[in-house]
Amino acid sequence: MTSGDIVYDKIHFRHDSKWTGRLGPPDGGGVLLCVACVIEMMESDDIASVRKCVALSGISGVLKFSPGALRELLQQDHRVSLRFTASLLGMLHTVEDPATLEQVVQVLVQLLLELQSELYIRFVLDEIQTQLSDQLSVRGFLPTFTFLGRLVEVVPNLAQSLVAQYVPLLERLCSALLYPDEGLKTAVFYVWQRLYAAAGGSAAQSMPVAIRDRVCFLLLQTLANTGSPQLTINCLGLLKQLARLGEAVSVLMNSPSDQIMSDADQNLHTNNNQILSQNQEQQSPDRRPLPLILKKLLLSGDEMLQVASARCMAFVLVHSPSQYCAPFILADVPEFLFERLASSTSEVLLWPVYSCLLLLTEDPLFFSQCHSVYGIESLVRSLKEALRLTNLEVQKQGLLLLTEILERQPPGVRLFPSGPGFVAVSEAVGAGVSSSCLLVATQASHAASALLRLNHQSSPVQYKEIERLVEAISDRCSELPLPSSAHRRSTGSLKRPDPSSQASRSGGFLLQALVCFQAACRLAEQCASEPFLKENAFTAPSKHGQVQDSLESLCRCLLCCCDTVCIPTVTRMCECAPSAQVLQCFYSILSSQFTLVPSLKSLFASKLASSGFYRLALEHKALLCAGNRNPNLNASCCGFLQKLSMCLLSQADHATGCNQHDPEEVEDLLRCSLPSLCCRVSDWPSLLREAPGLQLSDSAGPRAAQYCLLIMLHLALQQGDRLLPDQTVFSSVVWLLRSVQEQGDCPLPRSVLRSALYLLAVTQDKSPNLDWGPLNCISKALSSCQSFSSLYIHHPPLLYFICRYPELAEKFGPLVLELWLTQQARRTEPEQTTVKVTSLSLPSRESLVEEKQDQEPDPETMELLTLIEKYPAVILTLLSMVCTREAPLAEQALGVLGGFLQGQRGCEADLCAQLRPALLQALQRLSVESSHGLGQGHNAGAVNSVPLVLKLLCVMQACDPPSPFPDSEVDGAHFKLLYHVSNLAGKLKPTNTDSLLPALSYLYSCLSLSPPHCTDRAVSMLLSNSGLMDQLQTILSSSSSPSSTASLSPSISPSSALLCCCRLLLSSLITLQRVHSAQVHKKISWSLDNAVQCLLFQKSNTDSLLLVSSLRLLQALLDVDLASAVLCVSAGPGLAGPRPLGTTDSALYPLGSRGARCLAAALYGLLLQKHELLLRVSVSCLGSLLSFLHRKSPTTAQYVVCQPWTRLLLYSLLNSGESCLLHPATLTLITLLLRQGSTAVLWEPDLLQVMEAVGRRGVKELGQDAAQALRLLLTQLQSSVLQPPPTEEQRRRLRSVMESVGPPPLAESLHHGLPSNILRVGDLSICLSDLTLKAGRYSGRPTDIL
Repeated sequence: MTSGDIVYDKIHFRHDSKWTGRLGPPDGGGVLLCVACVIEMMESDDIASVRKCVALSGISGVLKFSPGALRELLQQDHRVSLRFTASLLGMLHTVEDPATLEQVVQVLVQLLLELQSELYIRFVLDEIQTQLSDQLSVRGFLPTFTFLGRLVEVVPNLAQSLVAQYVPLLERLCSALLYPDEGLKTAVFYVWQRLYAAAGGSAAQSMPVAIRDRVCFLLLQTLANTGSPQLTINCLGLLKQLARLGEAVSVLMNSPSDQIMSDADQNLHTNNNQILSQNQEQQSPDRRPLPLILKKLLLSGDEMLQVASARCMAFVLVHSPSQYCAPFILADVPEFLFERLASSTSEVLLWPVYSCLLLLTEDPLFFSQCHSVYGIESLVRSLKEALRLTNLEVQKQGLLLLTEILERQPPGVRLFPSGPGFVAVSEAVGAGVSSSCLLVATQASHAASALLRLNHQSSPVQYKEIERLVEAISDRCSELPLPSSAHRRSTGSLKRPDPSSQASRSGGFLLQALVCFQAACRLAEQCASEPFLKENAFTAPSKHGQVQDSLESLCRCLLCCCDTVCIPTVTRMCECAPSAQVLQCFYSILSSQFTLVPSLKSLFASKLASSGFYRLALEHKALLCAGNRNPNLNASCCGFLQKLSMCLLSQADHATGCNQHDPEEVEDLLRCSLPSLCCRVSDWPSLLREAPGLQLSDSAGPRAAQYCLLIMLHLALQQGDRLLPDQTVFSSVVWLLRSVQEQGDCPLPRSVLRSALYLLAVTQDKSPNLDWGPLNCISKALSSCQSFSSLYIHHPPLLYFICRYPELAEKFGPLVLELWLTQQARRTEPEQTTVKVTSLSLPSRESLVEEKQDQEPDPETMELLTLIEKYPAVILTLLSMVCTREAPLAEQALGVLGGFLQGQRGCEADLCAQLRPALLQALQRLSVESSHGLGQGHNAGAVNSVPLVLKLLCVMQACDPPSPFPDSEVDGAHFKLLYHVSNLAGKLKPTNTDSLLPALSYLYSCLSLSPPHCTDRAVSMLLSNSGLMDQLQTILSSSSSPSSTASLSPSISPSSALLCCCRLLLSSLITLQRVHSAQVHKKISWSLDNAVQCLLFQKSNTDSLLLVSSLRLLQALLDVDLASAVLCVSAGPGLAGPRPLGTTDSALYPLGSRGARCLAAALYGLLLQKHELLLRVSVSCLGSLLSFLHRKSPTTAQYVVCQPWTRLLLYSLLNSGESCLLHPATLTLITLLLRQGSTAVLWEPDLLQVMEAVGRRGVKELGQDAAQALRLLLTQLQSSVLQPPPTEEQRRRLRSVMESVGPPPLAESLHHGLPSNILRVGDLSICLSDLTLKAGRYSGRPTDIL
């Protein structure tokens, strides 16, 4: 036998050459093989075992690398093939060398596969069966059983043939298991394992019952007593295959434990079927052998055995958990399974352990035996480790197990009694939620839903951990991919989406996340209802005053996540394919938010309504709930819409400060009507126009559904969501109101009628005007409500709707306006339109006027002003309210009318023409009532209306002065008003400041603003009114020595304001009496001493406006040389000088030379205060004083202007900044001093400083009054002699400035430009024309400088 060839030279020569061939590749080479030589070598006992092994190795190589070559040789004569096979079978009993036996088994298997003939297979099986039958003992059959196991493994249908045709062989295989050799048993169990595993277990189904039961019994007995690892593995392999068969599992689980768990007699197998039948009903669950055997294997240190044991358990339990779980639980198998979880991180072991425990949780005994409590910590720790591994199936299985335990755990037994346990499981679930695999995250969300049950919360409740878990799920939701365009197209087809697609997985996670979010909301509601859970007594107080681990923090987190994540994610995902399950959870979550954070529910409801959630929910109802589909979704949508509506209604009631709705009525209406309302929003117009006929119930039926639509249209539109076009809504509401009245139905419920009124008001702009029929219908509907205030909505369109139609305005206009003003008073504190007077700066007179005009009314008053512009008839209603309503409401109406008149541009005459007759009528009524004790308290209502009417007159007077054209009708009305006001003023009590102040202000405004052709009659009429003159005398006498705190604030006390107004009125009367030479019937006494002393010594304690009015009165008296028929001026020796009077004192009487110097000093002191109004009136008064002195005593005038303090005053003003330097009062003062020849004014630095300031600012940047004052100053400089005289360069510069200023305006244009505005300080009116700067002339009449 040469190397590589399989030929035995000593005997080869005897063999026919046909049994010899070179087997190998077709291109040549290969192995020379003689079949006859091989057969003789295998049968000969003289051939060494090593030689046989080499030959078999060569044959194995040929069979492996040259398939079909050996078959061609053997197929020449099948008898040779059978002999060859038989020789190899014989070697299984004769050869002892393990290597040679291994080669024999391998070649036999390869040969039978090569021959591909059932004949040879049967031959082999027959030989084995014969050998087993002939032998009493199976000793030496280990190689045979090994070969048989491999043969069954590789030959198809061999197992089926054995079961069908070789039952005796199978029985001998069972008997072989009784042999004590564990190696032999290992081989036999391998055969049985391959038999039951072959062909998908089809052969096992045909296995005789007796043999199957015997195998089960022997298997359990072997497992119970074996110590060989390989035998145990093969037994477990067979057990795994048997566990796939329900009948076999029943036998395994019901086998008697007493015979199995001990060393039984070898003959027990002969009658084991009888034993099984006798003990099956008597077997105790906790003594079943199989659970105990598998539990023992779990305790082994071999992970492979642990894995196999766990898998076998899972295969057994899966058949019938309700039947087989109890024995395993009673055997404490769950305890050992949990121990394996705690000690292993192997994915191979974790999966079957999770599976077994998952099946065991289906039996309530698992929980009653407290296995869940025992193992929850191990499970959580195992889950944390599993989530770090890469096997996603293990992670899902572990999370599923946790979910089942959390869901099935009895409420009475807590899994997490303390905080750390709950924190650990929360962290594990959160890690699962954050997994990159959506399937794992979905299962983790399911576990979180189960965890967020009240019975799983620790003590104290870990609100912060719950918040973290909710945030983790929310973050995961925000990462979900948007549905692709392909998915959108697929959702529109009839094909169901692929469950394995990304879109389906995203949808699954979203659904589970919403379920978890819903569970969190439910938990928060439950905790809020339990005081001991709501207030966490174990939580340490926060340093910042806010407890982070609190229920409130959790509720705010839920609301935030719902707003920022839940809502956008669901709306985005459901745009393509709305899911009923997703939307059901979604709307339930939204409903919960209204109770979690009560302080924010109004904002949340407004945001939902304004974002279109009415339309969204209603469209989902129409799409998914029509035809009684998805009742749970319908209930969820209805609950959400009901809570949203009730929240918005309560919000409206809170805003108005009264309960205008009947909550129970509205809630009952929505609850009964919403479930049946499953139509699209576009179908609502037709639904609103249906005539349902007779209704048996107000809260159910088609009519109730129409009412429900009106309420939702109202609430949605109130938040800016227009569900239907305005014209459609308007016409539908009108039609519905007519339908209700025509069919004789019950009047609309108050809330429904209120919604209808709101809808009509808001949608009127884009709708045509209503004719008489619909208007009459609306009027009847509104009149059907007993209290119109319950229908009122504080919204501007309601005002416009009522005032748009005279029929409605006549009946409901006063009510609407009264309610509007009442609500306005509740919302804001009453504010008076005032002008802020300050001395911190020196603004120009134009800035004062602009400041007064820039004080715009509040928005609600602006709405009324706009309403009056559009519907002037409202003015009469407001005026009626001024005269007839209580004071607060009348004040509100007065403020509206005043603000409207002040804000007009070009239409004052028309508007005031409508007010003037009504005011005149009111004054006539008040004049009649005055004869019955006006001011004495006999008619409180009339007294309250007097100041309001007078205030309105003052406002109107500022907006519409008397006409400049004589003999006009308007002029006559003005005079009549003046007459009645003067009569009222003369009859009022001096203490009635509220009425006296506006009355005198009106009289003063009339004299100051009236044209010359009106003032002669006006002044004559006033001077002839003895009551008025007495009133003025009383005011002056009672306030001869006022002492009030100096104030620069825009407010002034009523008594001080009355004194100011009295002085201003007297100054106008003095001036106009001299102009018109009017007859005076009664003079007024006035002390000049007190006035000068107040200016000189009490100016720091006197209100600024009192000083202004005192100076204005002094100016008027000085202009008439202190001699007036209106005012009798008295002066004491301290002012006029001692008796007899000297020449100068006589000329200046009653002022005297000393009084002149004191008055000049007082004026200088007031100028140094740099107060805007005082600065102007002080300069004007100084000009009148200097003119008076120049006329009466020029020497005294020269003395006054040349005193050292004049230079100090001028220096102070010129060095107080550019605004003061170029102020009209400063420029006018310099002009006065130059005109009087004062030496205090120097060209340098005084006038040079003025010129430089003008150059820096520019003439064009100066105001009108400043430019005029500068022009007069430059004109005066041309005729004045300065020391030292200016240089030529300075003169040239002076001419340049003069040219830039330009020529003086004409007298007409100057007079036309005089402002006639009135400055309002509280109820005090000050005509700005009286504050115009004046520089006296030598001739005696002052010149206006603006």
